[in-house]
Amino acid sequence: MSQQPNPASMRNFMIVWVGQLVSTIGSSMTSFAIEIWAWEITGKATTIALVGFFSLLPSIIITPISGVIVDRFNRKLLMMVGDTVAVLTTIIILLLYLTNHLQIWHFYLTGAIVGTFNQFQSLAYSSSVSLMIPKKHYTRASSLEFLSSYGSNIIAPALAGYLYTVIGFLGIWLIDIFTFTIAISSLLLVSIPQPLPTTANENVAHIWRDLGFGWRYINTQKSLLALLVVNLLFWLPHDIGNSLYSPMILSRTNNSTLVLGSLASAAGFGGVMGAIILSTWGGFKRKIKGVLLGMIGAGLSKIFFGLGRTPWVWIPAQFCSSLNFPLNGSSDTAIWLAKVPPNVQGRVFAARSLLLQIASAVGYLIAGPLADHVFTPALQSGGVLVGMFGRLLGTGTGAGIALLYVICAVWMLLVGLVGFSVRVLRDVETIVPDYDAEYSQLK
Repeated sequence: MSQQPNPASMRNFMIVWVGQLVSTIGSSMTSFAIEIWAWEITGKATTIALVGFFSLLPSIIITPISGVIVDRFNRKLLMMVGDTVAVLTTIIILLLYLTNHLQIWHFYLTGAIVGTFNQFQSLAYSSSVSLMIPKKHYTRASSLEFLSSYGSNIIAPALAGYLYTVIGFLGIWLIDIFTFTIAISSLLLVSIPQPLPTTANENVAHIWRDLGFGWRYINTQKSLLALLVVNLLFWLPHDIGNSLYSPMILSRTNNSTLVLGSLASAAGFGGVMGAIILSTWGGFKRKIKGVLLGMIGAGLSKIFFGLGRTPWVWIPAQFCSSLNFPLNGSSDTAIWLAKVPPNVQGRVFAARSLLLQIASAVGYLIAGPLADHVFTPALQSGGVLVGMFGRLLGTGTGAGIALLYVICAVWMLLVGLVGFSVRVLRDVETIVPDYDAEYSQLK
């Protein structure tokens, strides 16, 4: 049986959430500036995609053990360590820049370090939500996470796009460092509950057995396994397209940071609007409908986005795309929080995270080479696909990337549509009982 949230838990959750929102704004500004800088230096989609790949690679390696650690150690401390490592690596990058030693590979290395500790931080945070708030607020809490993520996209790109030409990396990194201190301070102000350990898990000798517990748990719940698989099939094409997003826009707008920032802000407005609607409404009673309809809406919007060639098409398509992700992600998270007991969520969520990260890493790894060596040449003047797609997408670097982006969007749409026909997935909420319902039956 898990600890029950105390009356102040929602207040504590909101304090932590505000701190993470401020920190996310700073991190988003830095990421935006890095993408602009890397594209200006190399002009290659692969360069930008590899930053994302190396950020994921080490966290994939440590994810199996991270779930065991999160279920055994102080989750608040793990979250603080993640923020501290992030600010220290930012300071190192800042020093390299000031001494004129900064190179692309430095972002790969620091991204790998931050990605490792961010795995512990994000897993500790997600595993604490069900202990901080009542179950009836799971979907709303998840929607607030999207509000934080997309809200930062409204502010960060506009600030970074402007400040990059005014104060450059130096000013942006200093802002990022300041926001990390706010995030750490918010954690110091609150108490984050720990789950009650089971007797079987208290013995350290069981740690190696626990490494595979999360996967075994999911594998025994076929509906949860189906939910995980459909997410893998959705996020793989999403991350391929996402890694090509900035190169596609920059190559089609003569490296216009203003357009790129405006699109990121449109994504932010769409995400915030979706999160506000969802936090007010509470989502579908059957959360799986939100998961699959969100996939369908995102796929359709991204198809129009990839086919567009001007901001007049991109901005509304981006807004509509981002509108769907709070519905999809919050509904998915609410299902996992309701079905998995808090004292094993660290290990189960780690197993889930591991597979999703592998899919993302594969997406980032193949996106750049596919864009640079297959699709871009095919839609250059005289390329093999010009006759088939040239009239629809144009020619040149941006056209080839756009074709790959549209293919990924169609894939995302089909995953959502097919999901409704799979009974073990469609009925996940009736097939798998809520964890608190199981506990009440044992009393």
